[in-house]
Amino acid sequence: MAVEFHLGERLTLRKPHPCGGVEWRVERLGADVGIRCLTCGHYLLTPRRKLERATKSHQPPLSVELSC
Repeated sequence: MAVEFHLGERLTLRKPHPCGGVEWRVERLGADVGIRCLTCGHYLLTPRRKLERATKSHQPPLSVELSC
């Protein structure tokens, strides 16, 4: 079963990044998915299948409400 990723979605991965961060944001979609560490800002381009296995949980993107 394929896992759906959406731009701006926040992911928690099973293994922490060397900086200690575990939260990532999806920035690019395709056969490879681009994610950015929310702690240090490091960008990683990883195959979708590998990311599907490494993902622990999904959180919707932070929504910004604009008031006119």
